[in-house]
Amino acid sequence: MIVVTGATGNVGRPLTRALAEAGRQVTAVSRHAAQVPDGVRHLAADLTEPTGLDPALAGAEALFLLLSGDLHAAGARPAEIIGRAATSGVRRVVLLSTQGVATRPFGATRIAMRALEDVLRESGLEWAILRPGGFASNALWWAGSIRAQRVVAAPFGDVGVPIIDPADIAEVAAACLLDDRHTGGVHELTGPEVITPRQQAAAIADALGSPVRFHDLTRAEAKAAMARSMPAELAEDTLAILGSPNPAELRVSPDVQRVLGRAPRPFADWAARHVAAFR
Repeated sequence: MIVVTGATGNVGRPLTRALAEAGRQVTAVSRHAAQVPDGVRHLAADLTEPTGLDPALAGAEALFLLLSGDLHAAGARPAEIIGRAATSGVRRVVLLSTQGVATRPFGATRIAMRALEDVLRESGLEWAILRPGGFASNALWWAGSIRAQRVVAAPFGDVGVPIIDPADIAEVAAACLLDDRHTGGVHELTGPEVITPRQQAAAIADALGSPVRFHDLTRAEAKAAMARSMPAELAEDTLAILGSPNPAELRVSPDVQRVLGRAPRPFADWAARHVAAFR
């Protein structure tokens, strides 16, 4: 049995499907009731209370651990999840971390994530750590304005980073859960090329077959909009990366190719598969 937390999200959903299609027994964990593939067991659990995961961990051999925003809050106990997994007999944990642990290591959330990585390394379990950069699916933030006005409003229109398709993260996670060759290491996950917000808007326009206008927001405008849906510190950190990526954040990593034997998918591929969200 493999337990997938965050099973209804951009990474967890394709990971759950991939594991089920590989013939593995899967328990999909999410905070609320959800539809899952045939043959997959679902458990509703709030990971801020680690004991709620115990029914899923009983008899499990592996765990994919994805932390929601709540698990970065003061008083959260994500390290306890790893301890309970070990106590339950789980053999392997694959942790979804973040590239920022290495590229911008001194923010509060990244210090906490680095500490969790260290807990996993020292747990005695088999482990793999995934550190993706920006997600292609962040473009869904623009879906409403594209549908209503055919416009993308974003800051730093001509500053790019090599964003990754969440489906590629899911495939790498599946490989780490299923294949001993990919444990005991950190996998930095990026897309195949640096792409700017303006270029992303053009790729969405190509997928739609109709023009999409790009409107460059100021940093202050962007921060005000982001602060409505995320903590101010996280908004500031995100804007720092988007506006001034450092050399490590511009690097295209070979790790997707190394694990999967193929190049990561370009943003245009993600846009074509998700075009319905923008119509």
